Amino acid sequence: MKKRVGEYLMDCLSTAGVDKVFGVPGDFNLAFLDDIISRDDMEWVGNTNELNASYAADGYARMSGLSAMVTTFGVGELSAVNGIAGAYAERIPVVEITGAPTREVEKAGKYIHHSLGEGNFDNYRKMYAEITTAQGYITPENAQEEIPRLINAALSERRPVHIHLPIDVAMVEIDVENEYQVPDFKQNDVSQYIKMVKEKLNKASQPVIITGHEINSFQLHDELEQFVNKTHIPVAQLSLGKGAFNEENPYYMGIYDGSIADKAIRDYVDQSDLILNIGAKLTDSATAGFSYKFDINDVIMLNQHNFKLGDTEAKEVTLPELLDGLLEMDYVNEADYPKYERPEAGQYEVTNEPLSQETYFKMIQDFIKPNDVLIAEQGTSFFGGYDLALNKTNKFIGQPLWGSIGYTLPATLGSQIADPNRRNVLLIGDGSLQLTVQEISTMIRQHLKPVLFVINNDGYTIERKIHGEHAPYNDIFMWDYKALPAVFGAKEEDVQIHEATTSEELQKAFEAIDANPDIMHLVEVKMAMLDAPHKLEEASKAFADQNS
Repeated sequence: MKKRVGEYLMDCLSTAGVDKVFGVPGDFNLAFLDDIISRDDMEWVGNTNELNASYAADGYARMSGLSAMVTTFGVGELSAVNGIAGAYAERIPVVEITGAPTREVEKAGKYIHHSLGEGNFDNYRKMYAEITTAQGYITPENAQEEIPRLINAALSERRPVHIHLPIDVAMVEIDVENEYQVPDFKQNDVSQYIKMVKEKLNKASQPVIITGHEINSFQLHDELEQFVNKTHIPVAQLSLGKGAFNEENPYYMGIYDGSIADKAIRDYVDQSDLILNIGAKLTDSATAGFSYKFDINDVIMLNQHNFKLGDTEAKEVTLPELLDGLLEMDYVNEADYPKYERPEAGQYEVTNEPLSQETYFKMIQDFIKPNDVLIAEQGTSFFGGYDLALNKTNKFIGQPLWGSIGYTLPATLGSQIADPNRRNVLLIGDGSLQLTVQEISTMIRQHLKPVLFVINNDGYTIERKIHGEHAPYNDIFMWDYKALPAVFGAKEEDVQIHEATTSEELQKAFEAIDANPDIMHLVEVKMAMLDAPHKLEEASKAFADQNS
């Protein structure tokens, strides 16, 4: 069957589950975009800039398992670098497609716009090699091999890939011999490694599982919970990967974040004689500056391409294979462990006093509904948000490893558009909002209905806590945040605006939101500049020490 290369690419992405494509038009991708907008199974979501598109694609992929975005050569693809690097760091599969100049122009080495004016056309592809798991230059001759290879790499590694697509190649017709099918990636026999783990468990008196973001990336929640239910080994989550384990499960202990963890959890994990690290990375932000008390060399690592037990290491195995192997294990833990205590509702007073961070997050806890998607911006919002108790059906999105401020607003666009039927609740600060605020206009244009909580505390509070409490570089200019939806074209019936300076006003905002679920809501929450969640107060000291 004859198909244009661009058409074939979109067929493959559709088969892999992509039904929305993010990006920004440019003259080197315009004709290819026609192959997207002409489809019944796919929708073009134009963004306000390429950085926001990359963040939105990241948010979409966290919900759907794979995403795609399109940029133009040079100026577009480089604007997306930050978002793609974050997706690489946190294992989020994004297919970044760059519409490029024609092969004839490239062969002639012409000095064209969006180039560096030196006749070279591979500069940007070299940059992407460091932040993607696979890269490819598509031609009519290799399209049927390269396109499936790249999509498979994104799916198997849960990391972004880069496709360089000359615009003339996109328009060429090829004879498609075989339609793309998503393969089964499990191939390795891991039984020898599972046997070693069981031998260690049989000798342990206080085993524990630390889990994190790779469970979310590979969507292995059910497999991990099956293993825990079978073996009764208690679980502690990292903030990097919150939502990896069902917080309603009786074997869940809570968040482990090094020296700032609740004492019972901290003592149990630090004194454990066998730690299974399943799909987690012990980063500085997840462990309060590496403040854990156990020896990292004694931890049994079961991660993607990283099995390590003592002197035994294996890089070829995958996390899904390891979890499948664990499910075959015959072992039951009998040690006691601290149980997670879910917060009770109403643990605050509703008054007309100035709202504090502590009260704000206690109220947010009661506001969350079981099916909500909660997105927490790196800063006060994340450090308050990751301690919130989730239901099994909640989804939590944050970016604590890459930690690019402004990420979550476009990511909310992506996560909300991936599943419009789930309420998305964004927790973000004013400093972060100012970086990527334009994407509110895309939300309005797409008729999305998230709830946006914007903390107005006059600047970069997380940075103030680390260094420079009153330094001018941590200041921002005060905006009229409540006016933003109107600036971006919203009508009164599209977005409802709320302001909360007290717990009474915040409670009224909650009631209005619940009474009007079919529109977008923006809530400006005003709090003191130096007020911060307890976990941020403690973690910022560790960051400051680490930087000194």
